[in-house]
Amino acid sequence: MTEIGKLINLINFNKENEVKSLGYSISYGINLVNATNMWSKGYTGKNVIIAVIDTGCDKDHPDLKDRIVEGRNFTTDDGGNPDIYTDYDGHGTHVSGIIAANNSKNGVVGVAPSAKLMILKALAKGGVGQYSWIIDAIDYAVSKKVDIISMSLGGPNDVPQLHQAIINAINNNILVVCAAGNSGDNSALTDELDYPGAYEEVIEVGAIDMNKVPAYFSDSNKELDVIAPGVSILSTYKNQSYATLSGTSMAAPYVSGSLALIIEWSTNEFGRKLSEPELYAQLIKMTVSINYPRSMQGNGYVYLNPYIVTRKI
Repeated sequence: MTEIGKLINLINFNKENEVKSLGYSISYGINLVNATNMWSKGYTGKNVIIAVIDTGCDKDHPDLKDRIVEGRNFTTDDGGNPDIYTDYDGHGTHVSGIIAANNSKNGVVGVAPSAKLMILKALAKGGVGQYSWIIDAIDYAVSKKVDIISMSLGGPNDVPQLHQAIINAINNNILVVCAAGNSGDNSALTDELDYPGAYEEVIEVGAIDMNKVPAYFSDSNKELDVIAPGVSILSTYKNQSYATLSGTSMAAPYVSGSLALIIEWSTNEFGRKLSEPELYAQLIKMTVSINYPRSMQGNGYVYLNPYIVTRKI
């Protein structure tokens, strides 16, 4: 078997509960990353496209159906039909909701509730896929000129073709956000590496809880860029339901949604679309360091509080 034919998986996550219906709810993570500050200034992720490479999505979910602009299946599920991207696991639906669930009177709201989602299903039933599927999905996202690629998946194999696909995406000014992994031992002295998160070029995201404490399961390593909420996160789920999950899988989409807000804000503020390195720099400016080693927090947790220039008319 070639390397790209090897298997890659969802990063393990913990499901705490599931409910069919829900009154209007804002997850603590929204407040922790200070997304409401951006909303109050009119920034909700308008015209930003995020490719979510995962298990698919519940395209009929009331909180998501108006946010999905395209979907495509790269797996063997449903006979490999590229037009059917049903989420049989709920994971892809959950991360999609964290990014961009509608801000309506019921259900949950995402970090960037006006952003557009491109659902690229590259993991089949059971959360298992091939590296070739992930690579094809990345290449597809690049061809569609998305703004952000969000991946909450990983494996132990450093596959050169996967690395090159990511480098190509970044060279095309696409931000690539990846979950760090849930193999952590709660020690800063040991490195846990899951790919693609461990690649230097990506934005690797670890998890913290509502008290801004790194999650015990969150991978620590020298490539970690930022941390974000990833413990007991309520979001959309399969079959038009809602669920509370924990994992760095949940932290990564908080950063993807935050970047959507940063893109909209910075385009208005600077009068042009910033490059990938410039957007990364803006993200790092909006982090707060906590009292932990860098291998467990990177630059700190994401806190959206840009300096707003008020222009005279």
